[in-house]
Amino acid sequence: MEISEFKYTEKSLKSLFDVINYAKSNSPYYQKTIGDFLLKEDSFSLEAYKQLPFTTKDDLASNNDKFLAVPLNKVADFVTTSGTTGNPISLFLTKNDLERLATNERDSFKLMGKDHTDVFQLLTTIDKQFMAGIAYFLGVQKLGAGMIRIGPGVPQLQWNSILKYKPSTLIAVPSFIVTLLDYARENNIDFNSTSVKSIVCIGEPIRNEDLSYNKLGARILENWDVQIFSTYASTEMGAAFSECTAQQGCHLNDDLLFMEVLKEDGTEARHEESGEIVVTTLGVEGSPLIRYRTGDIAKVYRNTCSCGRNTPRLGPIIGRKNQMIKYRGTTLFPKAIFDVLEEFKVISCYKVIIDKDELNNDIITVLLEDKLKPSTINEVKELCKSKLRVIPKFEFMEINKLRGLVHKKHMRKPEKIKFN
Repeated sequence: MEISEFKYTEKSLKSLFDVINYAKSNSPYYQKTIGDFLLKEDSFSLEAYKQLPFTTKDDLASNNDKFLAVPLNKVADFVTTSGTTGNPISLFLTKNDLERLATNERDSFKLMGKDHTDVFQLLTTIDKQFMAGIAYFLGVQKLGAGMIRIGPGVPQLQWNSILKYKPSTLIAVPSFIVTLLDYARENNIDFNSTSVKSIVCIGEPIRNEDLSYNKLGARILENWDVQIFSTYASTEMGAAFSECTAQQGCHLNDDLLFMEVLKEDGTEARHEESGEIVVTTLGVEGSPLIRYRTGDIAKVYRNTCSCGRNTPRLGPIIGRKNQMIKYRGTTLFPKAIFDVLEEFKVISCYKVIIDKDELNNDIITVLLEDKLKPSTINEVKELCKSKLRVIPKFEFMEINKLRGLVHKKHMRKPEKIKFN
């Protein structure tokens, strides 16, 4: 196996120097935190860069407005994070930042083999200060392709549009695709005869750490003859890691991000090792971020991809540092619970609730459909016991009520887990 000796280009290193210099000069937060950092272009090095302090989600939340690096009248778009791991955070985009966003998504689509002949259907929100929706819209425009903006939910509306406008590619949260397929079966829609050839999957993993399809990805492919592509992104970094047609991990766009993948001891993760993703945003004007700790943990792949690119690639997010669950002496991430539930094709919707007992220990409750057979529940419990080494509490409710708790109208992503 050829392990990539990827090194950032002179252009990327110049971009890294430029964004640090820019943040020092224009961002009130970085003026305070790295204002004394000696920065000289002729002696700038990665070793010096790694002496800079990290920026955390807590820093961004508690000093939100201080990250604004341009006058307010230069902000072309105001976006917020989804608030998955806490209160939503605002980010500020200039016209150039929007152009950067469009470039990233256009390049991502090209990695997937898309071009101007494609027609995309957007199954995620483009309003409510959501970055992903506007990013995909701008990227499709820059690609010169067509875009149908349907938004999230409403399976009937989605299928009406697919049958009428014949999109080639859907952009969607993958668990909603399962709901879409269930609706098609219930209404005699022959989904395999439609125009849809591929799905860009956002917000949820469709692969295991070894890049094989997980149960969610496999469930989609077992039913629908389409290609599905993984992505990883966050509002804070204003860019996405996306799979190419070789589908061997999500590629870093090194023109837009400088990435570290750091192990617990602070050293860089090597090929097929896991660590926390840390990024510096390149070319960002509105809210530049330096050594931003995403809290997301993933495996990094450093061998040359069969597509020929040697940029590092990421596997699916294994978990988030602040979502580690400790239950009856066992430590696990939400994904481990999801993986067990995804084993069962009869489970089309579920929600995990994390509470605390009087001793501040975690309590796991899994909400499931009330029409599941007792034998299925027993099988679920046995699989939990063998794979998780613990058995959560189970509660049951009517399926439409459960779906309403998961696919909330005001939420951008399915709320498959809630920490109380």
